[in-house]
Amino acid sequence: MPVVQWIFRYHSLHHTDMGTNFCLFMPLFDAIGMTINSQSWDIQKEISSGKNGRAPDFVFLAHVVDVLQAMHVPFVFRSFSSLPFTFMPFLVPMWPSTFVVMLLMWAKSKTFLATFYILRNKLHQTWSVPRFGFQYFLPFAKDDINNQIEEAILRADRLGVRVISLAALNKNEALNGGGTLFVKKHPNLKVRVVHGNTLTAAVILHELPKDAEEVFLAGATSKLGRAIALYLARRRVRVLMLTQSVERFKRIQAEAPVDCQKFLVQVTKYQEANLCKTWIVGKWTTPREQYWAPPGTHFHQFVVPPILSIRRDCSYGKLAAMKLPDDVEGLGSCEEAQGLVKEAARADEGEKTKGVFWSP
Repeated sequence: MPVVQWIFRYHSLHHTDMGTNFCLFMPLFDAIGMTINSQSWDIQKEISSGKNGRAPDFVFLAHVVDVLQAMHVPFVFRSFSSLPFTFMPFLVPMWPSTFVVMLLMWAKSKTFLATFYILRNKLHQTWSVPRFGFQYFLPFAKDDINNQIEEAILRADRLGVRVISLAALNKNEALNGGGTLFVKKHPNLKVRVVHGNTLTAAVILHELPKDAEEVFLAGATSKLGRAIALYLARRRVRVLMLTQSVERFKRIQAEAPVDCQKFLVQVTKYQEANLCKTWIVGKWTTPREQYWAPPGTHFHQFVVPPILSIRRDCSYGKLAAMKLPDDVEGLGSCEEAQGLVKEAARADEGEKTKGVFWSP
C-alpha cells in the first residue's frame, strides 16, 4: 500500500533529523515552514516507482484485534498510538465509521504494512492481515483468511525476507495447523515460516515456582500447552491437563518418556483443580471457572486476550513478553496492550534471524 508506506517513511525522517518533517504525512505545512527533509521527494519517487528498496529481515504477520484497537495505529492517531492502549472516550464516536472500514477491509483489502523499526541493522516489519479477531471464528471465513496468510508468505518469499512469524490467531491450529498447511503446500519456500511458541513457553516455565509439585493446565493440547506439559513431566511435576479429548491427551502423553507419563493426568472439569494453587491458563477462563481455584492461586497466562482479574485472593501474571533494547531505531508507536510490551513470539522470531539478541 504506497499511501501507508509514504505515511510511515515521510515522518520517520523526523526521528533521524529532528528539525524536519514535523507533519505526519502532508508536506504542506512543512513546506510553508521550510522544514521538509531533502530526502522526502526521493522517498516519494522510490515508492511511486514500485522499487521499495531494502527488504525486511523478518516480518511479524499480525491481525487486527477488535474495532477499538484498530484505531491504535500511527496512521490514525500518532499521539494515541505512541502510548499503551487504553480505552478513551473519544474512540466511541469513531466506532461506527471504523466498523464501516472493517467491512471495506473484509471486502477489498490485502495484507498491509502496519509498523516497522530497525534493531541492530535488522529491519523488522509488522504486516497486518486485514481481518479482525472475531472473523477467525467464523467457519465460512477460514479459507479467505488462509488465502490472505498464504499470499503474505509468498510475497515475503519473493522479497527475500528471511523469517516470517505467524502471530496470534494466524497460527491457530484449527485454522492452518500452526502454519504447516503453507509449508507443506510450498515445500521450496526460502523464507522460514515460524511461530514464537517456543520462547513463549520458556518464559512461562521460567516464572513457575521452582518447588512446584503440581500445576493445572488449561489449553493443554495446544502447541504451547503440549510443550509446557512435556517439559514439566520430565521435571517430575504432576500436570493436570484440562481437555475433553482422550485421543489428544493420549497422543501427548505418549510423547513423554515412559517413566514420566504418569505425571500427565487428564481432567475434564475445573473442579478437579480445586486444590492446586498454580494455574497455567491457555484458554479463556470465565470468572465462574476461576472460582474453583483455591485462595492464594497464581494464574500464569498465555491466552489472548488475558483473563479477567476478578479474584482478590489470587494473583495474576501478565502475558509472556520481552522488552526491546534501548538501541532500537525508528519505533514510533507503543505496542503495549493489555499489559503486554512485546510478545515473546517477536523475540523468538528475532532469535531465528541470527544476530539479534534479546534480553528480558
